[in-house]
Amino acid sequence: MSAIATALTGEAHALSPDRYFGIATPGKLAMWIFLISDAFSFGGLLLAYGILRGQVPAAESWHRAGEPELGINFTALLTFWLICSSVTMVLAVASASEGNRRAAVKWLVLTALGGVGFLLGQAEEYFGIFGVFSHGLATEGLWLGHSAYASTFYVTTTFHGMHVLAGTLYILATVPRVRLGKAGASEVEILGLFWHFVDLIWILVFTFIYLL
Repeated sequence: MSAIATALTGEAHALSPDRYFGIATPGKLAMWIFLISDAFSFGGLLLAYGILRGQVPAAESWHRAGEPELGINFTALLTFWLICSSVTMVLAVASASEGNRRAAVKWLVLTALGGVGFLLGQAEEYFGIFGVFSHGLATEGLWLGHSAYASTFYVTTTFHGMHVLAGTLYILATVPRVRLGKAGASEVEILGLFWHFVDLIWILVFTFIYLL
């Protein structure tokens, strides 16, 4: 009975150590399976973007008349911000591995703030609610469903934004567990896997949709 309980929590090492991959808990394996399946979802979105973009003749513009260009400089800043949150997550995992709960909580909170800042920046890009990014793409004429350019942009970036939101809530739910000693290094490491995946996917989205 105790073996079943420890397997469900993922804290115990239920699997034999591997020479190259170390010891994998059931929780870590489950997260890897989820991330692989989720990567196919993003791959499908980027593939659809590539197909639609490829159907546009070279002499024609990808976006329709009146639709604004994407603000690469502002989004590059958001990308850097998100990458910095990956650094704080690495520090959180390292602190949890060392048994330093206070430091782990600090770095997790900073990572969550990185997620919140990214989401606010994305809202600014869409709607210009803070007046930093002009008047916002939607206000300037980029509407969902108006063109393939607009639709692929909003569907892909909002799908990623949902992942950032889920990751931020995941972090905030883990923080009190770490603080009370109910979540160990294994749980923080699993959380880190999800957050690094979200950051990596954004780099691909930024490259394909903004830079290319």
